[in-house]
Amino acid sequence: MVQGMRQNSITQLGSFALNVVSDLGRMGLYLLRAVRGCFGRPFRFAEFLRQMNFIGVGSLVVIFFTAASTGMVLGLQGYYSLNKFGAEGMLGSAVALTLIMELGPVLTALMVAGRAGSAMCAELGIMRISEQLDALDCMAVDPFRYLISPKFLAALISVPLLTVVFDVVGIAGGYIAGVHLMGVSPGSYYDGMRSSVTNHDIWLGVVKSFVFGLLVVWICTGRGYFVHQIRGVGFGAQSVSKVTTQAVVFSSISVLVFDYLLTAVLL
Repeated sequence: MVQGMRQNSITQLGSFALNVVSDLGRMGLYLLRAVRGCFGRPFRFAEFLRQMNFIGVGSLVVIFFTAASTGMVLGLQGYYSLNKFGAEGMLGSAVALTLIMELGPVLTALMVAGRAGSAMCAELGIMRISEQLDALDCMAVDPFRYLISPKFLAALISVPLLTVVFDVVGIAGGYIAGVHLMGVSPGSYYDGMRSSVTNHDIWLGVVKSFVFGLLVVWICTGRGYFVHQIRGVGFGAQSVSKVTTQAVVFSSISVLVFDYLLTAVLL
């Protein structure tokens, strides 16, 4: 009996490993086809603009309020910590570096994944279970060029731009909290920020936002596209909800993991 349980455990472990490898290979090929579709002709410029409006403009409100609250919290907590060492003048430096290098790209990607990524996953998942994607294949229409590649391009452009908005609003929020509420000198706030933030710090934030945007759109659209091949979710309306949850969770975890990896490599 014990031997049978061991064999069953080994079988399950092997099946899980094969599923993981198969899923990674499937997603890798999916990414290559999506990138290739970005260079296909004719390019669907109208769909690209629609996705830019959905991912970028539609996310401005949540990005604005998240950035403002994050910047004000950083201003208050930064002042509380720096005041213990008499270094209130470095508040601008602390707020700006924290937002530009870390919190700006990460929180922007997480907000986009929760708002736009989940919607893209659900959209493609519903199109898959309703056989709309199969109909495109039957009509010799490339679903990547028609649907997926415009989403990739829009996300790769929108997420870095949203990150810039997040950084600017967050720094302004830190200024309001530190200068107007806590009494820090405006000159020291700006001077500390200007003297400490370098081009390398800015480019690190840009690279992170670009990679995070790619991860979010890749994972979210890929899970929806392959909803019929993912083990354990079934096939139907309930499978779309499960896969959408998986997409948001996986993309969020990927953003956090790659944040550490990019920081360790590029810092």
